[in-house]
Amino acid sequence: MTAAVWLGLAGLVITPMLVAALSPYLPSREFAYIASGFAGILCLGLFLVQPLLAGHYLPGLARMQARRWHRRVGLGIVIAIFVHVGGLYLTSPPDTLDALFLRSPTPFSVFGVIAMWGTVFVALLAAARRRLGLDYSLWKVIHHGIGSIVIVSTVIHALQIEGTMGNLSKWVICCSLLLVTALVAVDLRLLRRSVKARDSQQS
Repeated sequence: MTAAVWLGLAGLVITPMLVAALSPYLPSREFAYIASGFAGILCLGLFLVQPLLAGHYLPGLARMQARRWHRRVGLGIVIAIFVHVGGLYLTSPPDTLDALFLRSPTPFSVFGVIAMWGTVFVALLAAARRRLGLDYSLWKVIHHGIGSIVIVSTVIHALQIEGTMGNLSKWVICCSLLLVTALVAVDLRLLRRSVKARDSQQS
């Protein structure tokens, strides 16, 4: 069962990258653009892993190990985003700046920028949470709220782009990301809370 879970997750993360690697568009693209694209695809996969780590659903990982890996994967997402944006900037500085300043005529750029700044904000807030004295309960509300906006924006951004990703693999990972995020949110915010409340009443 443990192996099946990890193999299934690895398949969801790796398959879109393999499909993109076989795309006929790659030979005509610059290296910076290719690196940017694969960084974006990697972000989708890492976003899929994050809620599973947060909810401690991945077998073989203790609670503290899952938390550590949640932070590490979060850092990996931030790095991948900067590679994604940096590669686009090297390929076309004017278009990238227009997107960052919300002047781009392409709708997917807006959602990409929302996802980027939402991710950066959560990462910075996580790093400074203890220094700011931010209450953990409030932090979870902020984290989950902004995280949900980031996930939805990322999915819309990815689905609107016509590029090296195969349509089927893109839809599969995007739908999986939305489904996993929603199920984990319901479990963490409703089901586990109700169980704890019932247990506390019984005790």
